[in-house]
Amino acid sequence: MNLEEYFARTGYKGSLEKQDLETLTDIFQHHIRAVPFENLSIHCGEKITLELEHVYNKIVRRKRGGWCMENNQLLGWVLKRLGYDTSFLGAYVFNPHQNAYATIMTHLLVKVVIDGKVYVVDGGFGVSYQMWQPMELVSGKDQPQAPGIFRFTETNAIWYLEKMRRKQYIPNQNFSNSDLLEKKECRKVYMFSLEPRTVEDFHFQCMYLQTSPDSLFTKKSICTLQTTDGFRALIGWTLTETTYNYKENMDLVEFVTLEDEEVEKTLKEKFNITLDRKLVPINVKGFYTI
Repeated sequence: MNLEEYFARTGYKGSLEKQDLETLTDIFQHHIRAVPFENLSIHCGEKITLELEHVYNKIVRRKRGGWCMENNQLLGWVLKRLGYDTSFLGAYVFNPHQNAYATIMTHLLVKVVIDGKVYVVDGGFGVSYQMWQPMELVSGKDQPQAPGIFRFTETNAIWYLEKMRRKQYIPNQNFSNSDLLEKKECRKVYMFSLEPRTVEDFHFQCMYLQTSPDSLFTKKSICTLQTTDGFRALIGWTLTETTYNYKENMDLVEFVTLEDEEVEKTLKEKFNITLDRKLVPINVKGFYTI
């Protein structure tokens, strides 16, 4: 495991000497534009494990992606090796279909402290809720980014993240009522405390999410990647390409349904992913929004 190999994977060629916000942002953006958020292992007969060397080999050497416990663990390792003051946090993801936060802590976050200011770095949420810049941990402050306006609020030492999106233009009207589209303009994303966590705190969740019939990740095959002007997502057989701020206060959301034989080619061309095993796409309706 070495940093040079990781940076070759993400394409980052900037400074490694400064532990400042600008460098952190640059490293972070290279990560989210090179490493997909994906759960494809579940749907091609592979087991997801959280041992750091396994995560490193999967993402860096096999050029795959991963979910939050993989992406953010690797990102946390990189930042710590560079000298950043980092630690892990655990979050409870909001489920819009149940209008409630999860009761299991399933989301791993990275906390970074720079010059006394606390930032949340999350490279493992994907789709339109993927932040593009580290977010300062300040309650009630709008933090505009390319994907939309993010905001933290704090009540009784519990922090909440929400995001406000722009209007959406959907050329293919067959998808105008798709369950993949976020209907609300303001969406709760997750809640967390500042209690430090370790990767060991997530081993049960890692197994649960890839085996439980109640898990979103067993009901959907998901691969999403941030681009320079938006993101793309392959959920089941549906490929979505979103362009942020396509027109003033409007995002362009383009949908296409793939045939079975197009899925593998699309993963390679759009996400730079080549799988070792055969993927069995799945998209159970009513469980995911972008």
